[in-house]
Amino acid sequence: MYERESWHVITPQGDDALAKYLIAQGMELNRSTFPMEFRRRLNDYFVRREKNLLETTYTYVLLDLLKDKGYTHVPDEIIRGALDSLFAITQSNWILESDAIPTLKKLEADGYRLGLISNAGDDKDVQQLVSRFGISSYFDFIVTSAAYSYRKPHRRIFELAIANWYFLPSESVMVGDNLDADIGGAKSAGLYGVWISRRAGSSSDAQPRVQPDASISTLAELPALLDRLQIS
Repeated sequence: MYERESWHVITPQGDDALAKYLIAQGMELNRSTFPMEFRRRLNDYFVRREKNLLETTYTYVLLDLLKDKGYTHVPDEIIRGALDSLFAITQSNWILESDAIPTLKKLEADGYRLGLISNAGDDKDVQQLVSRFGISSYFDFIVTSAAYSYRKPHRRIFELAIANWYFLPSESVMVGDNLDADIGGAKSAGLYGVWISRRAGSSSDAQPRVQPDASISTLAELPALLDRLQIS
């Protein structure tokens, strides 16, 4: 996936929708300042999760902030409704790569077993996106850091993912666009790491810290690469 518009435009809209929903449920919150407080609280926790590689969910952050506002026993359905209001905005900003479904179809036809690992602060958000794009059926599992606690590049999330199969790490391939999280994490767990560089951006390092086992610029190149790996 890639974003349609800059997140600097979309994120405030989502945060505002979350605040509007909570206020509609009877909470006395400042419509002008609460969205910014929520985002600052999220960003603080995001810094922490990048250090310890343990996921901080949106649910936890929202409950924590509301507790500070005096709301200590907020029903689950209200928290979920608020987050759904936020994600209804952010999900509309994602676009599926044009070669994603053709590549998934090809891999499925070739007999590959497919799984998905996502760093995400909300499991339902990821599940909805995958369903929305019509690609759920291609995956044996969808592992999110929100549901499994660990974030890529922690090797544990890769181990938990491939535990869905009876495959060895050496029989598994990770494809991702983040050298550190996707490729570095996968290689530390013993998987073969394929870096897709299409939207990865440029690195400020003259020599990247992580070297992929292979690189491709589009998903459409993946089936042929996997065929070459089997031959070799």
